[in-house]
Amino acid sequence: MNRVYVCSCFGVTEKQVKEHADAGACTPRQIASASKAGTDCGSCVRTIQAILGRGTCPRRELLEQGKPALTAGLAELDEAA
Repeated sequence: MNRVYVCSCFGVTEKQVKEHADAGACTPRQIASASKAGTDCGSCVRTIQAILGRGTCPRRELLEQGKPALTAGLAELDEAA
């Protein structure tokens, strides 16, 4: 299996970052909270930003509506999308 590591400090792969993004993380800080990627040397933060892109962010939309984004369930994320 070919693994592309995004964060060598914590062994976080591109696949893992994408999985966290699919689960609702849409900022490097949220990826860091979920996986520690980007919290040591920081050299992977730009790569994480590139993976996340600049698309819509359900959690950001929840924040704009005044709803708690970090504790949002999947149903709330689906409603925001």
